[in-house]
Amino acid sequence: MALLLCCSAGLASAQTLGGAAELRARHDALQPQLKENVFQKPLHLVSSETKDGVSGDVFAVVDAPFDKAAPALAQAGGWCEILLLQFNVKQCRSNGAALDVRIGRTPDQPVEQAFKVDFNYQVATRAHDYLQVRLNADKGPVSTRDYRIILEAAPLPDGRSFVHLFYAYRFGVTGKIAMQAYLGSSGADKVGFTPAGGGQLVGGMRGVIERNTMRYYIAIESFLGALDTQPPARFEKAARAFFAGTERYKRQLHEMDEAKYLALKRQDYQLQAKF
Repeated sequence: MALLLCCSAGLASAQTLGGAAELRARHDALQPQLKENVFQKPLHLVSSETKDGVSGDVFAVVDAPFDKAAPALAQAGGWCEILLLQFNVKQCRSNGAALDVRIGRTPDQPVEQAFKVDFNYQVATRAHDYLQVRLNADKGPVSTRDYRIILEAAPLPDGRSFVHLFYAYRFGVTGKIAMQAYLGSSGADKVGFTPAGGGQLVGGMRGVIERNTMRYYIAIESFLGALDTQPPARFEKAARAFFAGTERYKRQLHEMDEAKYLALKRQDYQLQAKF
C-alpha cells in the first residue's frame, strides 16, 4: 500500500513560495537546518497530517546549475524519467500536457496489471531565475485523490540551485482502512526521519509521507546528476544514483537489493523506449 501511494500526491491547499526572491529568502532562513541535519547534506524535510491527508516538503541545495536544471525539469519527458526511477512505477508516457503513469502493486508487477494514474502537467512559471512545475491528478489507487507534486527551483550565487518539492495526497475511507491495515502489519516498524521524542522517529502516516517525499527528492537529484550523460546511459546512471541515494537511509528507504532493482528498471526503461 505504501509503495502504491509513493507516486500519489496532493493536498489542495499546497503552498508555494511563488518566486525567486521568496525561494532564496527561504534558503537563507533555513541555513541552520541545511547545515546540520540527519541527512548529512543541505536538505530540510517537514511533514504534516490532517484527518484525510498528508503532505511533505523538501528544501534542498542541488549541485546542478539552474541553467541546466531548469530546462530539464521543465520537460514532461524529464519527469517521466524521474518517476520511472521509483521502485514500483512501471511506465510513464507523456504527450506534453499530461503524464500517463502506471503504478504496480509490487515492483515486479507486469505493466498491463498496474494501476493507471493520469497527471496533468503544467509549467506554471518559467523565468530566467525561477521555475515552478505542477503535476496534478484527481484520482488514484485505493480511493486516494487530489494528488499534487509541485517543484520550485531558483539559482544560488555559488552556481548551485535551491529546490522546494511539495508532495501530498488525500485518501477516502477505503484508502484509510488499507493504510491502517498496512501500518498495523508489515509497516508497523517503518519510520520517517523526524524525531518524535524519546529517541524515536515519527511513524504512521507521517512516516509514510516522509519516506515517499524523500524518494521523490532523491529521484530528482539523481536525474539532475545524470544530465551530462546521453540516453540511454543517462537513465542507467540515474538509476544507480537513485538506488545508492535510498540506501544512504537504509532503515527508512530500503526495498530490495541493487541487482534486482537495476534489472527491473532496465526492463521498464526498455519497454517504455519502444513507444
